Amino acid sequence: MAEERAGAVTMRGNPMTLVGPEIKVGQKAPNFTLVDKTMRPATLDQFKGKVKIISAVPSLDTPVCDMETRRFNEEAAKLPGDVQILTISLDLPFAQARWCGAAGVDKVTTLSDYRSAEFGKNYGALIKELHLLARAVFVVDKNDNVQYVEYVKEVANQPNYEAVLAAAKKAAA
Repeated sequence: MAEERAGAVTMRGNPMTLVGPEIKVGQKAPNFTLVDKTMRPATLDQFKGKVKIISAVPSLDTPVCDMETRRFNEEAAKLPGDVQILTISLDLPFAQARWCGAAGVDKVTTLSDYRSAEFGKNYGALIKELHLLARAVFVVDKNDNVQYVEYVKEVANQPNYEAVLAAAKKAAA
């Protein structure tokens, strides 16, 4: 049975349980198999040799996730070319594609964890009570080592963009 961390985050003040281990800086990033916008499988291995900013969000169709993903899309233009931003949610790939088209988001790769919530369980970001991903950001270097972790304590809040971007730039240097 998967590890559970009761009260690890809150959703509008209500304590929530995260399923899976807490990822720590310095460990190898767990692999995952997700689904891209064309319904093809996507794995961590596909992004080998790149610095990855992995942004887990509950749903692109909510205001904070919308804001966060647009912000990362803007920031992507200022980052070195070997930095890849992945936004992962349990939204269906069709909904992610529609949202990106409507929002003009073209520099962030959206991936869906809808099939098995494997990413959520591997990265300790699956909210048990809601079957949604918690808001969390991981920076993973070119060798797939975790360089930065933030589980946003209150899911309705945004992550620390400055810290995320600084970690990504340092990993890309």
